[in-house]
Amino acid sequence: MDGFLAALAISFGVIFVAELGDKSQLMALTFATRFRPLPVLVGITAATALVHLASVAIGVGLGASLPTGWISLLAGLAFLGFGFWTLRGDKLTEEEKRKAERTRRSAVVAVSVAFFLAELGDKTMLATITLATQHGWFGTWLGSTAGMVAADALAIMVGRMLGRRLPERVIAYGAAVLFAICGIWLVAEAVSQLT
Repeated sequence: MDGFLAALAISFGVIFVAELGDKSQLMALTFATRFRPLPVLVGITAATALVHLASVAIGVGLGASLPTGWISLLAGLAFLGFGFWTLRGDKLTEEEKRKAERTRRSAVVAVSVAFFLAELGDKTMLATITLATQHGWFGTWLGSTAGMVAADALAIMVGRMLGRRLPERVIAYGAAVLFAICGIWLVAEAVSQLT
């Protein structure tokens, strides 16, 4: 598979899974109860594109300065950590719920600002940095942005159609297993490169 397409596909899949049950997905559901879905998705897309662009820049910088064996080892350990983080779960704080419910500004601006701030240091940002250390920046950026927007769009659609939450524990276990598989694979790859 071409490098760009591989980066796009891998990033899309990893970030889509990472976003399932994440607090920003819960924020998307909250905003969708107050605003129409399209402005919510536009705001999510704008914030995600900006945060993930910064993430790939950091990842590319790290990838250029570290040997590939160490990058694989760190990436593998990071993915194992993301798996545990996913099992721990995310919840909206009362402050985040109040902000999502009381905002009176434009829906796009409100959602963009809220998502930008929520994504700083979040597991999807860290996963994007990790992916960018090993894959092309453009494919990683497009894939990670599209994966997050797709997961949030799914949450909005399902939430609006069914009027209830997805079974969070099942999603969390599935995402944690996928992260663990990626992490073990990367650690094994690193060990073979470093020995």
